[in-house]
Amino acid sequence: MAATTGISANRLATVSRRRLMALAGGAALSQWLPRSALAASFGVGDGEISVISDGMLTLPLSFVLPDTPEAEIEALFKANGMSMDSLTPDCNVTLLRKGERLILFDVGSGSNFMPTAGKLSEGLAEAGIDPAEVTDVIFTHAHPDHLWGVLDDFDELVFPNAAYRMAKSEWDFWRDPATIDKLPDARKSFAVGAQTRMAAIEDRIGLFAAGEEVAPGVEAVGTPGHTPGHTSFMVHGGSEPVLIVGDAISNAVISFQKPDWHSGTDQDPEQGAATRKNLLSRLATDRPRIIGYHLPHPGTGRVEARDQVFRFVAEI
Repeated sequence: MAATTGISANRLATVSRRRLMALAGGAALSQWLPRSALAASFGVGDGEISVISDGMLTLPLSFVLPDTPEAEIEALFKANGMSMDSLTPDCNVTLLRKGERLILFDVGSGSNFMPTAGKLSEGLAEAGIDPAEVTDVIFTHAHPDHLWGVLDDFDELVFPNAAYRMAKSEWDFWRDPATIDKLPDARKSFAVGAQTRMAAIEDRIGLFAAGEEVAPGVEAVGTPGHTPGHTSFMVHGGSEPVLIVGDAISNAVISFQKPDWHSGTDQDPEQGAATRKNLLSRLATDRPRIIGYHLPHPGTGRVEARDQVFRFVAEI
């Protein structure tokens, strides 16, 4: 559906209040983020992509790799200099400026998920971007760290002038009242939070299927498994496309070197592993630049296959 073009006086007051909060929070950004919030910007055809940090998550290994023997995890982590305490994945939000469109892929966590995440507003302020300028918000999926930032602390839309888009299969899954009962107890809050935020954008959502163009030069690529309708996005233009992979590939070591390991973050671990292996093979052959939501900030690089093992090669 078309985005709202006007803002009421009350909404303007809320936007102004939000901007003041973002600017005030910018001074404290360094205590949460050990790097610049805006760390990558490059051209793609007639557009420009920027990557803005939403902070980071803290995930226990028992959640990320619940089915993998500890000895195998320890061997992989030791070989790659990784700590066995927990994983602290970055959260990289992609922004595409194309003509008069300012397109945001996912919106971060907001303030109600983890204290180390939900920093997108500060990042946008650092980049000199008013949330009211965003024309389009396109979701890879509806997990908290990708969706919950759509509302601020006043339950107002952070991006009041944007049109919103999500894969129909993803939207239908999370909007189904029965979904809450299907999820384990640890994830029921995911569904409750998703339904609250989806209700807030229901009058301006546009639904799509894999293979469709969701914005000029942006193709939806179905990558299910992490969630039922998880979608990546290929940004076409010029001589080199860019794939925004979302969480289809989520760790620079585990996802690449052990793509067949089941991930506890995937709703369907078998499908997630199959999607991951197929996607990595394609990316290693075609060699587009990728942006991974949870790869090391800013999450940009390429996939290589060396000695029958996939590798992430960071490229800023």
